[in-house]
Amino acid sequence: MLVILLGAGKGLENSAYEDFGDDAKSIIRLWAGRTSQEYKGLPPGRSLRFTNDEYEVLSDLEGINETAKRYFLWGQYFIKYKNKSLSFEVQCVNPSYLKFEKPQLLEGRLLNKRDMIEKRKVCVIGINVQEGFFENGKNPIGEYLNIKGTDYQIVGVYTDTGWEGKKRRIYLPITTTQLVEGTERIHQLTVEMGDDVTLAESQVIEDRVRNSMANQLKFNPDDRQALYVNNQIENFNRFRSTMNMISFFIWFVGIGSIIAGVIGVSNIMLIVVKERTKEIGVRKALGATPYSIVSMIVQEAIFLTSLAGYLGLLCGMGLIIAIQKIMEENEIDAQYFKNPEVDMQMVLIALVILIISGGIAGLIPALQAVKVNPVEAMKS
Repeated sequence: MLVILLGAGKGLENSAYEDFGDDAKSIIRLWAGRTSQEYKGLPPGRSLRFTNDEYEVLSDLEGINETAKRYFLWGQYFIKYKNKSLSFEVQCVNPSYLKFEKPQLLEGRLLNKRDMIEKRKVCVIGINVQEGFFENGKNPIGEYLNIKGTDYQIVGVYTDTGWEGKKRRIYLPITTTQLVEGTERIHQLTVEMGDDVTLAESQVIEDRVRNSMANQLKFNPDDRQALYVNNQIENFNRFRSTMNMISFFIWFVGIGSIIAGVIGVSNIMLIVVKERTKEIGVRKALGATPYSIVSMIVQEAIFLTSLAGYLGLLCGMGLIIAIQKIMEENEIDAQYFKNPEVDMQMVLIALVILIISGGIAGLIPALQAVKVNPVEAMKS
């Protein structure tokens, strides 16, 4: 039970850590909302929007290394390649955003600063987009996709180890999209604070960002509905606390099962002592010392717990390995359960504790066996 629980817990943990590990951890994401409070004569209920001005303001704030911006192409439309039309998610970003997302480049290149400055009509596509439009492994670099009536040249193909939906994205330079759409609007802003930033420092920077945006967009800094802030460091610490609680629960249940097993061994040895009362009486009559009686019962208890613990370890590990093989052979991509595995060192420590506990459990019936009267025992 302990091995299976630890394996399942590790699978859940691996999945969650993979999602976090895929993106930069020290980032803060911002979304403009709607004001819920009056501010300096301005009424509540105002819808706020980010523009390039807010992006420039954030770039100059203390404690921020890099800033990214993102624009979504909303609406129902198809992306076309020659005679084929498919629907994929299109996001318009700057190079810093891709640095935060950490896509793995397969062919070509990612977006760069020259794409932004020259407002080039280029795009980077996910592996699923390539598979959808280009059959038989055809190299898509240099081909053109038509997006909302504009042709964009494919300059790169990427994959992503995180959420599966990321592989279905098409990335465009945000400056090009703003030019085509005739807008300076930005749907989401992201700031990166550095890998060595602590939770407390990130919260200070978060307050600084909120106050700066409040001053720029004219809303009360305490109005939480006006600006939605997602601090990834806070999310990661919250997740880590949750995983620690799950780990504690797993060990609590696992140790409970071990204790139940030890009690079972103790009960079995009590029955064994009762059934062998005559034998123990004969041994004592022939001169067996209390130590030899105690050691005999304890050794049997240790043998039982060692054998049962080892078999349990084999069964648990076998089941975990079987689950891994089934997932690999059938190419099952369990989003919330990846690579279940067990820390052998921890399991072996638990096995040693089980064996020691079994020995202690056998000590009680062993001491009871020592008290057996030889004459009464042989009469039984």
